Amino acid sequence: MNRTLSQRQIIGYSAFLILLGAGWAFTQPMSKIAVSEGYKHFGLIFWQSVIGAVVMAVVSMIRRRGLPMGQNHLRLYLIIAVIGTLLPNSASYQAAVHLPAGVLSILLSMVPIFAFPIALALGNDRFEWRRFGGLLVGFIGVLLIVLPGASLAGSPSGFWVLIGLIAGLFYAFEGNYVAKWGTAGLDPIQVLWGASLVGVIISLPLAILSGQWINPLPPYSAPDYALIASSVIHVLVYSGYVWLVGRAGPVFAVQVSYLVTIFGVFWARVLLGESYAPQIWIALCVMLAGMYLVQPKRT
Repeated sequence: MNRTLSQRQIIGYSAFLILLGAGWAFTQPMSKIAVSEGYKHFGLIFWQSVIGAVVMAVVSMIRRRGLPMGQNHLRLYLIIAVIGTLLPNSASYQAAVHLPAGVLSILLSMVPIFAFPIALALGNDRFEWRRFGGLLVGFIGVLLIVLPGASLAGSPSGFWVLIGLIAGLFYAFEGNYVAKWGTAGLDPIQVLWGASLVGVIISLPLAILSGQWINPLPPYSAPDYALIASSVIHVLVYSGYVWLVGRAGPVFAVQVSYLVTIFGVFWARVLLGESYAPQIWIALCVMLAGMYLVQPKRT
């Protein structure tokens, strides 16, 4: 999508992009708080899906757009719910128990890096040495995180770093699935709404049978408020991202990934008081460099 933006539009869209990045990153420390007192992933995913479905329903009512329920649509909702919510969020919530929120934000910067080899495998993209170099640089950043001395309390467990990477891997699969097979004529808001509803149906029995059900009745504590804030902010930011893609184009909007990583570390430091050894800051810079290299050339 080629667009010619005025200076005033660029300033306005850039400010909105920063707001989106800060909001999206805010959900990372909220996830850390949500698991801080024993809540488990299936229970959190259920209520996250419920809140997301409700907010998306309100957004869709304002837009006066319904939710198609054809066979192709239902299959799409199921796939997006599984690879875009259930699997990555299960990994992310479990990793959040053991890893600092800032490290989780850095690991999420692997999404565009993972997306490149997946795109090659699916025929969505073509090989470029520069972008392959970005892939290698990204993995160097991961190694810096798991090496001894990467945090003040000791190196994060390599196992839980790998679990944290699963979320980014499935988000990369999700993006490539949509790029390859499309969204059955639906816009992103409808897809997220349908996937949230399917997520509710799937995660409810999982939460109950696994003993991870979260009682919605008061009294409420910090994890409850963190879950609500994270779920609402995610839906609003996602809607804002879709709006920005339509106004400024995907090449401009995708730069939010840099901001999510940077703000994620910032929020973790401000809200949770996390501190890192120089090695983590080096890993952050290396990851951002990998993201830059792996991005397709601008046209």
